Amino acid sequence: MKYTVVVMGAPEGSQSSRTALAFCHALVDQNHTLERIFFYADGVHNASMLVTPPQDEQNLPADWSNFIQQYDVDAVVCIAAALRRGIMDTDEQSRYQKSAANLSAAFSLSGLGQLIAATASSDRTITFGA
Repeated sequence: MKYTVVVMGAPEGSQSSRTALAFCHALVDQNHTLERIFFYADGVHNASMLVTPPQDEQNLPADWSNFIQQYDVDAVVCIAAALRRGIMDTDEQSRYQKSAANLSAAFSLSGLGQLIAATASSDRTITFGA
C-alpha cells in the first residue's frame, strides 16, 4: 500500500513525532511505499538542523533526516508553517534577507499542494499530532 504521513508534532514535548517515525520505520519494514512525509504546523521543527536536545535525549530531527536519506523518502515541509516558525532554506534566507538558513538537507520546502497531490495518489493518509 502507498501511504502519506503528516507530522504535526514538534520533536520535543510531544510523542507524535516519535510515534510517526516509528510508524514510518514499520511501513518500510513491511514493504509498504511512503509516497511522502509532510511536516506541518509545529511538525516543521523536525526539519531544523539547529535543534540540539540534551545528550541523554533522542535527537528526533537527526533521526528523521537519517531515515529520509536512508530510504530516499520525499519529505516536504510546509513553507508557510516553516517561515512562520523561523525555518528556511537558503532560497528563503536570501529572499527575506535573513542571516542564516536552518532547513536540513533531507527536507524540501513546498506548499499544501504537495500534501494534496500525495494524498490523492496514496491509499492511506495518516496524521500524527494535533
